[in-house]
Amino acid sequence: MHYDVIIAGGSYAGLSAALQLARARRKVLVIDAGQRRNRFAASSHGFLGQDGRSPGDIVEDARRQLMVYPTVQWLSDTAIDARQEAEGFTVETAGGQRHRTRRVLLATGVIDDLPPIEGLAERWGKSVFHCPYCHGYELEQGPIGVLATSPMSLHHAQMLPDWGPTTFFTQGVFEPDAEQRASLVQRGVTLEPERVVRIEGERANVVLADGRGVRIDGLFVLPRTRAASQLAVSLGCAFEEGPLGAFIQTDAMTRETRVAGVFACGDAAMPFGSVALAVGDGVRAGSGVHRSLIFAQA
Repeated sequence: MHYDVIIAGGSYAGLSAALQLARARRKVLVIDAGQRRNRFAASSHGFLGQDGRSPGDIVEDARRQLMVYPTVQWLSDTAIDARQEAEGFTVETAGGQRHRTRRVLLATGVIDDLPPIEGLAERWGKSVFHCPYCHGYELEQGPIGVLATSPMSLHHAQMLPDWGPTTFFTQGVFEPDAEQRASLVQRGVTLEPERVVRIEGERANVVLADGRGVRIDGLFVLPRTRAASQLAVSLGCAFEEGPLGAFIQTDAMTRETRVAGVFACGDAAMPFGSVALAVGDGVRAGSGVHRSLIFAQA
């Protein structure tokens, strides 16, 4: 079957884009293996109308609603390669299938590379977080830690006191200057230069290299990110370096990449992420793809 659009990635951005295209009666194939970025979190917050729900439940409801549309097909697989041809693109999956399409939409997401600290990865999405708007409120104004990973962590540390008393573990990767130190003091942030060696306990209690322990209810960290798929590379898309990692370069309005006919949305195509932002970006990308199909026919 020759599709109008193949969407690689069926999480929030991909589903949202697919819905716009389905409602335009376009033939859409969504290829997804179920590896959502926020699969480690028990609840999702900050998304109007869905606040506090399980991320998996949000996705499943969205998928059920999408699959009511007869022009949409779903393939539980991973798109591993894509190449441009005379009349569009061919997308290959890990399962060995090949599908032809006029447009490709990359909603493939990113992978978070956490600092190699004992006990950190096991608590990711449970008591170790990246977004205070998503998880800060539930800490009930208890003690909070910020783990420095880059100079960007200064901004994190300045924000977090609105959610609870904050300790900034600078880790030797960031040393605030006099002006930055004054701004942290003004916000009531406690600076801790001693290196963190492990995270333990039911929540996210921090153990330092000198043996001291710091009790906290939640630890915030800004991990580096990398593309979860090589499809953008194989298609020749351009990348832009963000504060935490590279993302696919796209047109701000249409979400088309530098490769004609290839679009991108969600975390793979912007330097920040949340469910609400991904859904909105999917709307923009889906309508951008649709307009490109219309004008190609004109």
